Amino acid sequence: MAPLGLVRRLRLDTEVNLGKTFIEKVLGGNVGSIVTISPDRILSHDNTSAIIKKFEKMGAKKVASPEKIVIILDHVTPASSPIYAENHKKAREWVKDQGIENFFDVGKGICHQVLPEEGFALPGKIIVGADSHTTTYGAFGAFSCGIGRSEVASLWALDEIWFRVPETIRIVIDGELPRGVYAKDVILYITGEIGAGGALYKSVEFLGATVEDFSIASRIVLSNVAAEMGAKNGWIKPDEKTLSWLKVRAKGDFEIVTSDPDAEVEKELNFDVSRLSPQIAAPHQVDNVHPIEKYLGMKFNQGFIGTCTNGRLEDLEVACEILKGKKINPDVRLIVIPASREIYSEAARKGYLEVFSEAGALIESPGCGPCLGAHMGVLAPGEKALSTANRNFKGRMGSPEAEIYLASPATVAISCIKGEIADPRGEI
Repeated sequence: MAPLGLVRRLRLDTEVNLGKTFIEKVLGGNVGSIVTISPDRILSHDNTSAIIKKFEKMGAKKVASPEKIVIILDHVTPASSPIYAENHKKAREWVKDQGIENFFDVGKGICHQVLPEEGFALPGKIIVGADSHTTTYGAFGAFSCGIGRSEVASLWALDEIWFRVPETIRIVIDGELPRGVYAKDVILYITGEIGAGGALYKSVEFLGATVEDFSIASRIVLSNVAAEMGAKNGWIKPDEKTLSWLKVRAKGDFEIVTSDPDAEVEKELNFDVSRLSPQIAAPHQVDNVHPIEKYLGMKFNQGFIGTCTNGRLEDLEVACEILKGKKINPDVRLIVIPASREIYSEAARKGYLEVFSEAGALIESPGCGPCLGAHMGVLAPGEKALSTANRNFKGRMGSPEAEIYLASPATVAISCIKGEIADPRGEI
């Protein structure tokens, strides 16, 4: 198959007053300038207890803007050890002491799903979080990025942070996806083309007819995995789908901020995905991406459908279409974790959880699960996992001697039936 990516560098014309990019508008500065801003939301999760220690070490007593802070326990929930339980307990006590109302305890779901569900991810807003996949909220037209724990502690105390205004990369995606190929395949392919550091500290904008056709859940996949390119944020222009999704959720007013058509960007990458095949990201890098044909027939031990990348209702629906009336291969185990309680409940109502159970899958409570290698299905030495997550670094899901392969929910589902990596295109 011919290469799908095409890079076009845009001309710099110093004699013309060009428009501004989204990132220049939302941060209020020109590319390369240093700006100090006060974000709209500040996110943390199970790492809250560690951030509290930094906050207290600074000598801070009270948070500056408690209404901006959103804390969601999701990484190791329910607690798998006394240490994790103690961390959760510390967070619960601290939010009460500080008067923080936007606290969501274990079982609510993954932070990157719960924050949008609760109406905090809004167009034009600035959201920062102590998690690299905070880029997720770009799917709603926000500027959102991950920051360090010390930065969060400082924000709690001072309510301000500085950024260098990044250059912009436009990624234009066009073409109707073949049957059995999904947003996860698209973003894996693009990540493979750009490279794990190919968008380092860049503002990435996803554009094109394919992106416009995507559901909100599929757009989230793009913005979420933008972090794996090193992107500062992964922005998608809000449209009627966005506004419809936010209509009954949005907490507060918002203003849509978009790039000007004539804004200068560092480069534009164009992709035609009309002939794209399902993709596999092989160990131990997210950009080690190949067409599924390279791995057809490869045996593996554990399948995983879930995470902040692919644990949404449409992901579960696609997997159920394949699994319904079938059984998981006895040599494979499949773990399914809905991204939030809301999704869990809707999946139960629609009968998806019954389909997974009858097929032989393990259904766990909403949260990150084994994605970070702490509990709910970590890997033993020599084992291989086929996962819908966004990372496959060595040791990510348990033993450093295990291997993680990334794919779409459809690919994971059909492969768990076959007991080896299989092509979903004939099953959809």
